Amino acid sequence: MTAHDRLARREAAPALMRLSRALSRLDSVLTVMNTGAHPDDEHSGLMAWLRFGCGMRVVIACSTRGEGGQNALGPERGGLLGMVRTREMEEAARVLDCDVAWVGFGPNDPVHDFGFSKDGDDTFARWGEALVVERMARAYRSYRPDIVLPTFLDVPGQHGHHRAMTRAAEQAIALAADPAALTDHPNGPWTVTHHYLPAWSGGGATYDDALPPPPATLQVTADLQDPVTGAAYQEIGQWSRARHASQGMGHWSDTPQTTWQMHRVGGAAEDTIAQSLAQTLDDLAALAGPAADAIQVAAKAIAQAQDAFPKTAQIREALAKADAALEAAQVAALPDFQSAHGHRLTRKRRELAAALAEAAGLSLIVTAEPAALIPGGTSTLRVVQTTPITALDVTLSPHLPEGATGPATKLEKGTAALQIKVAKDAPFTTPFGANFDPLGGNGSGWLNMSATIAGRTIQTRVDTEEPLTVGPAHRFAVRPFQFIRQIGDTAPLIASVGAGPIPDFHCPVGWDVQYAGSTLMITPPDGKGSGLATIPAQIDGRRAQAVTQAQFPHIGTVSYPEDASLQVLTLDLALPQTARIAYIGSGDSVGSWLLRLGLDVTMLDDIAPDEDFAAYTTVLVGVVSFGNRPDLVAATQRLHEFVHAGGHLVTLYQRPDQGWNADTTPPRPLKIGTPSLRWRVTDPAAQVTILTPDHPLLTGPNPITAADFGGWDKERGLYFAAAWDDAYTPLLSMSDASEEPLIGALVSGQIGAGRHTHTSLVLHHQMDRLVPGAFRLMCNLVQPA
Repeated sequence: MTAHDRLARREAAPALMRLSRALSRLDSVLTVMNTGAHPDDEHSGLMAWLRFGCGMRVVIACSTRGEGGQNALGPERGGLLGMVRTREMEEAARVLDCDVAWVGFGPNDPVHDFGFSKDGDDTFARWGEALVVERMARAYRSYRPDIVLPTFLDVPGQHGHHRAMTRAAEQAIALAADPAALTDHPNGPWTVTHHYLPAWSGGGATYDDALPPPPATLQVTADLQDPVTGAAYQEIGQWSRARHASQGMGHWSDTPQTTWQMHRVGGAAEDTIAQSLAQTLDDLAALAGPAADAIQVAAKAIAQAQDAFPKTAQIREALAKADAALEAAQVAALPDFQSAHGHRLTRKRRELAAALAEAAGLSLIVTAEPAALIPGGTSTLRVVQTTPITALDVTLSPHLPEGATGPATKLEKGTAALQIKVAKDAPFTTPFGANFDPLGGNGSGWLNMSATIAGRTIQTRVDTEEPLTVGPAHRFAVRPFQFIRQIGDTAPLIASVGAGPIPDFHCPVGWDVQYAGSTLMITPPDGKGSGLATIPAQIDGRRAQAVTQAQFPHIGTVSYPEDASLQVLTLDLALPQTARIAYIGSGDSVGSWLLRLGLDVTMLDDIAPDEDFAAYTTVLVGVVSFGNRPDLVAATQRLHEFVHAGGHLVTLYQRPDQGWNADTTPPRPLKIGTPSLRWRVTDPAAQVTILTPDHPLLTGPNPITAADFGGWDKERGLYFAAAWDDAYTPLLSMSDASEEPLIGALVSGQIGAGRHTHTSLVLHHQMDRLVPGAFRLMCNLVQPA
């Protein structure tokens, strides 16, 4: 973290606010779990009320890392985008002071974000229904939620990932409660007693719920404002949602929502959420038998601590008394009470320890130098306490990544340093962790802190500022590592090798890799074969790791490691020889691919106010660029004039709600369909019918046939055109199973002396996945008008 990062985090959470939040955790003994499929699916405003207004423990269960989604911030896609969105979810959870339970673990896990799905069955076919249900049941046993609320409904017209998670949340209830199931789990069976569904539609510009929501059995009503911040709970929810910046989240409302309608599955109407359950320690005491008196003492002491705020000395004494009482209650509790409610006492004692640490002024800053550990290397954990503390015997014991070791130490005069050693054979840290806990203990390394406060010895966890990871000492530094070549071309492919050890490559038969200084020459075999060749790399006897990074102010720096290799695609490809292309992008890699093909491409990162585009035959606009490039929007009229004068404007898919006006953005009216679920084809193998085989964009320089649509990844396209001016001609037809054909995936029209072509095919994604037909079709689309 930079100095500004650290200052901003401390400024956002001053000591009295942290203490107030720590005390508010003690109000309730209930846990609510909100389930969804992607980071940003959570009901943020409602969760803010349940956590800060009601004192409940909130857990967000999320099945994917969002790696198959879009990115409003930059070019990050795939695994790196999954890392960005994972960190965004964790930062959003910090705002809500809630846990995150991850159900999926990135693009190499069966449960991953593979893009859009229209059906829960299709989603389960890819994820594995039994696997998702089992992981959800394990989450229930681990977190023991009293309340489970999926974010969305399992109805036609909703995202298939959402539908699958809603169904899994319900099915997992029975599995978690079955004593004969999951016998390896350390916690015994758990029964979720209150299963709710939203009693409102999840439709909108993207989705189109085909069935009405279930009837409301409960209305949750929040207070008008949070007494600590003075903000509405829905506004606090939007503070959290703003952390999902890659998805454009975080919105202002002059009239924040204060009520939420919910449907109790199989249950009767209620006046308050989970009203039949013991919700406070006093309620719990009525069920506790011989432990009742001790629990009542703890409840009274907690109330005294809350009433004493902000007098920290009185708070410490009261919290210490409460902790002693709950310890006595744990000893006195009968087995049946322990089975049903023992976890509540354990959780309360952990929350009491966190509150005691705050009341004692213990807010340690733990910096790893470096945080990125390497096998055989060392690191230092530096601990600083910048304000006076009222705690004794503060001991710090490291919990470290596998293969790393370090001694315990004392905090002396507000500082400590722990020397960390990493074994030479230490395994690399997997990029996607299992959970996030606002009380600490996150990632693969942290400090266990023991301290004596007001006569009570407490145990808490303190996270390092940046996650501790073990990774390669040397990264795969070959650029580029993906190549395109035409059939029969025997010229060596050239790449540059960065500093560090030279990778070892295991070449397929006929291929050869040679070094000449810092240059790598890849020689293909003789012959005219086509296809994709993969050449894996090793460094220091291990599979080489390619590490990509992203850095944004709201999340800091994230890294994504993956096994490295060279990839060479050999294909039958002809280039439009006279094309002079201006590329206007906002994150996709299409422009750079066209440059690497040898085309004449100018990357217009900034459009000059007087740019008339006359120097180009073709202007290519990247995906959703109208939503991200104000200079592009300002140049719209000049693009129209460029088309009328004989230029070719090619627009890749755009969002109808982000900068695209159906009447004024294109040279002739062209409407993008909404809700988008109805205007996309999610099956990457969906049959494609060529409607106009003799159209110039489909006949040259590459003849496009059905074979060019083979081997596609993720989906065919999205944000299809729904209606257009008579000037345009649809060129392709396609559909998902059992749906009517859509003909708005690729339309083109002569306008004046030029042409406008609009495609909603995900060509940028196919090019990144080295799909041959995408390169052939793109070369056709960028030819002069």
